[in-house]
Amino acid sequence: MQVAACTAALVGALLLTWTEKKWPEVQEALIGVLFVAAASIELLLLANNPHGGEHLKDLLVGQILWVSISSLWPLAIFYTVALGIWFRFRERLGQIGFYVLFALVVTQSVQLVGVYLVFASLIVPALAARRFAPRLRLWVGYGVGIAGYMLGLIGSSVLDLPTGAAIVVTLILAFAIAVVLSQTLPPALRAEAVSPP
Repeated sequence: MQVAACTAALVGALLLTWTEKKWPEVQEALIGVLFVAAASIELLLLANNPHGGEHLKDLLVGQILWVSISSLWPLAIFYTVALGIWFRFRERLGQIGFYVLFALVVTQSVQLVGVYLVFASLIVPALAARRFAPRLRLWVGYGVGIAGYMLGLIGSSVLDLPTGAAIVVTLILAFAIAVVLSQTLPPALRAEAVSPP
């Protein structure tokens, strides 16, 4: 399963490197199309599997509450190596190196906690933070991420809801609160105050 997942991730990384050179103006849309295509192919592959629905649910929503410490250690080592490679060789790796590392890291993360949670964790805090001045962005991103995870875990426990989906929804709620708060800040703390004209 790991070999198949990593192979698919590498093919996707090469495809995205190519599309970024050919059509950079629509790269984000192409990433979305690739994501939808991959999820649909997975659904088709699992269609005749008697446990396909459960496998698909695990792939999409994950089982964050059932992740064991023993399964985290190999990933922690892998993530550390990937970060080390990126920070040490970033200039030499270029776009293709970024996409390859990103694809391998995301593939491992998705297998652990699911597609929805990985992508929401990557996108939502960064999207919330971009409305703030650069010196606040890291703090806002971490704040949205921590609030989303904590409230999602609590909500899941209290309301007996699927944990991954609850965290995704609370991340989005934390994003909405950050957007509203950004409108109440003095102009010097908002992104538009420091953006070039």
